Amino acid sequence: MSPGDAHLFGPFRPRGARVVGQTLAVTIVAGAAFVLLASPGHPGVGYDPLNTVALCLVAGFAVWLLRRHAGVLAVVSPEGIVVRNLVRTRALEWAQVEAVRFAQGQPWVTLDLTDGTTLAVMAVQSSDGAFGRSEARRLATLVERYGEAQEPPR
Repeated sequence: MSPGDAHLFGPFRPRGARVVGQTLAVTIVAGAAFVLLASPGHPGVGYDPLNTVALCLVAGFAVWLLRRHAGVLAVVSPEGIVVRNLVRTRALEWAQVEAVRFAQGQPWVTLDLTDGTTLAVMAVQSSDGAFGRSEARRLATLVERYGEAQEPPR
């Protein structure tokens, strides 16, 4: 890595998805607390334990999903890229990445891999507008510079 490449290696994180995900998570927790505290439940009894547990589980699952969505990222180094999407995290060497695709209308960047598959990089999103497009160009630059398999020394 040359000294001029240092700016290329910052993590990729979406902007809008983080704000929306975190805001919705707080709203769901506040809403669930409001329902538990303000709703009368059965007359004279309140909520039974099963309803309370069910509401907490549903709200907890929703918050977990939103936090995962807000936490998507891609971490790059001269050796490769680690992509953490909604459910799965995958580490790749640069030589495994053939191309970066970010066509108009796509929600996020996809990587074409040497094994013939693709990998979504949810950390670079079209909903971020110009920032997302610039991040896609930065990722494409990294693939171009580091993506070709290095020839062994002669």
